[in-house]
Amino acid sequence: MDPILIIITLLCFLLHLLLRHYLGHRSTLPLPPGPRGYPLLGCLPLVGPAAHSSLATLSKSYGPIMYLKLGTCPVIVASTPSAARAFLTTLDSQFANRPTDIISAKDITYNCNNMVFSNLTPRWKLLRKLANLHMLGTKALSSWSPIRRSELHLMLQSIHSSSQLGQPVVLPELLVCTTGNVISRVMLSRRVFDVRGEELGQFKSVLEDMLTGVGLFNIGDFVPSIAWMDLQGVQARMKGVNKRFDGMITRMLAEHAATAAERADNPDFIDLVLANRVGDNGETLSDVNIKGLIWDMFTAGTDTSSIVVEWALAEMLKNPTILKRAHLEMDAVIGRDRLLEESDIPNLPYLRAICKEALRKHPSTPLSLPHYSFQACEVEGYYIPANTRLLINIWGIGRDPNVWERPLEFDPERFISGKGAKIEPNGSDFELIPFGAGRRICAGKQAGMMFLQYFLGALVHAFDWELPTGEEIDMSETPGLALPKAMPLKAFATPRLAPTLYMSLK
Repeated sequence: MDPILIIITLLCFLLHLLLRHYLGHRSTLPLPPGPRGYPLLGCLPLVGPAAHSSLATLSKSYGPIMYLKLGTCPVIVASTPSAARAFLTTLDSQFANRPTDIISAKDITYNCNNMVFSNLTPRWKLLRKLANLHMLGTKALSSWSPIRRSELHLMLQSIHSSSQLGQPVVLPELLVCTTGNVISRVMLSRRVFDVRGEELGQFKSVLEDMLTGVGLFNIGDFVPSIAWMDLQGVQARMKGVNKRFDGMITRMLAEHAATAAERADNPDFIDLVLANRVGDNGETLSDVNIKGLIWDMFTAGTDTSSIVVEWALAEMLKNPTILKRAHLEMDAVIGRDRLLEESDIPNLPYLRAICKEALRKHPSTPLSLPHYSFQACEVEGYYIPANTRLLINIWGIGRDPNVWERPLEFDPERFISGKGAKIEPNGSDFELIPFGAGRRICAGKQAGMMFLQYFLGALVHAFDWELPTGEEIDMSETPGLALPKAMPLKAFATPRLAPTLYMSLK
């Protein structure tokens, strides 16, 4: 037989197999609607740094399920409660992975060996299990309530001292220090902001760079072929942040190991993780996994709650009637002869409504961390290709006039009566999903709500607040992975409880 004929026959056969494979897996359904974009860059020029806002605007033209290319990366954006529910219920397990090609995140997440950026693997399940069991679950949260109380009282003491000196309080700095100390005491039995001198400044600097740097735009995350350019130096910056953070955590873990005998009867979170680092099926957590878990707790724990407390207090200063009503509720339930306790929170519905309204209007994470599916699927009559990222526009849902009346107003009343009274930010009511939903819902959602309600409640109960004379609140945002105020909130605090209570804080 003619060799050329044989080669042609084989090529035709291979082409036939390829076509069968492609056509057998390619649905006849259309892709979701979306903008066409530009060569190479795709829709990146249409999105810009404030992606949550730009994507919300685009969704008004293209619909609640939108398909677009960000660089060379196919992305689906869900912008309504029903669209988010469609992906995170029926297709929850399929979209429970993370994209592994986010170059700017690889270094600071230990090459995705932490819990937040890991794929849905047995090792991720072990990390999640240990985090829930020993730090973030209901029983664990209850066990470290004395630490929250102790650190909160130190923060109130600091605010009282500033008030006596006539100095304004810079809220985000105090809040980050307080939450950081709570988390480090639970994890490592030490206060990261309790040391004097160089280490304190280093840790603050690293934490600040991590919290702001993750949200920086890096062209290589979307166009890998030109990642080497690193036009804004994002990758180099994140490598530097990781090196500094890793050095400090390595020293802390070494000090922690040297004092293990002192904690034999009272192990902390890291002690418990190390004792249970081998899972039921034989998967084992490496030292890198444990460092990644520490990274998760510090970044997620100090950032998200502090941001929302600051936004909530800023909104109350803009709306004094809300602050006054919160004072009246607390005076009726708690009085002015003792400090607020966590056990008071269930009896303060208006405080809880303020917290939910702050999470609606100012979610600390405006876009969900990217979900990822390795397989093609069909959703709401659309075809979703394999290897597609999924973003849930949490910020857009919270400001959608089809979901919320007067969405740009800060109105806690919407959660007191009517349909809003039954909505909770626990992942089942998709109108309000600040912590996400499904398998990849934030593991720290309970801790986040506790920090928010307890810290905001104590700040409002213990002090009256007012802006420096002649100043107005700048409500602009700093875009990125998180969404802090562009200008930190600075205000004067006036004690409003019995004077002896502030003396007892010392």
